[in-house]
Amino acid sequence: MPTIKPINRHQPLSVGEVSRRSGVAVSALHFYEQKGLIHSWRTDGNQRRYHRDILRRIAVIKVAQRLGIPLAEIAGALETLPEGRTVTADDWQQLSNRWRAELDDRIDKLSRLRDQLTDCIGCGCLSVDACRLRNPSDALAEDGSGPRLLDPDG
Repeated sequence: MPTIKPINRHQPLSVGEVSRRSGVAVSALHFYEQKGLIHSWRTDGNQRRYHRDILRRIAVIKVAQRLGIPLAEIAGALETLPEGRTVTADDWQQLSNRWRAELDDRIDKLSRLRDQLTDCIGCGCLSVDACRLRNPSDALAEDGSGPRLLDPDG
């Protein structure tokens, strides 16, 4: 029967180990590091190494991304946490409270968009000046007429 080595909880992880354990591609880990979301150091042989607490940080990043939180905001939130220790339940509570209002706002906007979508389909986009989605309250009329009405964001 093979012997099982006990896990050394202080031994750093290689990029491959972090990828395997987190389910995140090595290229994504490099990207996260480039964006300042996670940190590693190099061995004498120039190999990346990570503290084990990185696994919890990556889990937070993945959950936040799934919620639609932009990476810049995730980075800002992670900067509020102490470096070199595992993210705790209290830390997660702080982060989730930080993002809750933004998510509620986004849900509200999406709900209004969904509710107005039928009207949009009903108008057939024949009335750009009255479209509640493209030109709410005919706000573009203040700037005069012209092709910008077809692409107000461009």
